Amino acid sequence: MSVRYGKNHALKKVSLEIPKNCIYAFIGPSGCGKTTLLRVLAGLEQPSAGTVTGICPKEIAYLFQEDRLFPWRTALQNIMDVLPRERWEEARLWLSRMELENERERYPAELSGGMRRRVALGRALALGGRLLILDEPFTGIDAALRGRLIALIRSLDVPVLAVTHDREELSALSDRVIRLEGPPLRVVEK
Repeated sequence: MSVRYGKNHALKKVSLEIPKNCIYAFIGPSGCGKTTLLRVLAGLEQPSAGTVTGICPKEIAYLFQEDRLFPWRTALQNIMDVLPRERWEEARLWLSRMELENERERYPAELSGGMRRRVALGRALALGGRLLILDEPFTGIDAALRGRLIALIRSLDVPVLAVTHDREELSALSDRVIRLEGPPLRVVEK
């Protein structure tokens, strides 16, 4: 698939097959097209050429680079917002898994950056799906907690695509690291 913005290519003839239960980590310089690739895979952006097959955007949970929490909703409510009413009780479980059970009534502005990131991650994991896309998932999260969250993600038994700049995260999180160069984005190592 390819993505163009005017005369500039962000992605050019990129091909990727995602096996079940594999965690891919993408690494590459800023501006090489990593986030564009994730947005196309999630159906948030259309390729200029080529197609994405085998997954429906409704079957994807996406953690954006930005937390995108509703500032007028508590931590608990931000997770509840992605769940159908009959699953609202699960929101408490996901806050607990993010080690935020005592922060459920706090609003995003009252949380540290790492805590907000964990609420956003908990929301994506609660949503679930057949594919999990994580863009810089552990920003602002200390190493010990990051290790526990990585173990949790690995236990979910779904394919994961993650973008990170942290080499320690790469080795702990991923089964396979794909180094990218660009623009336009090219897979240079598998």
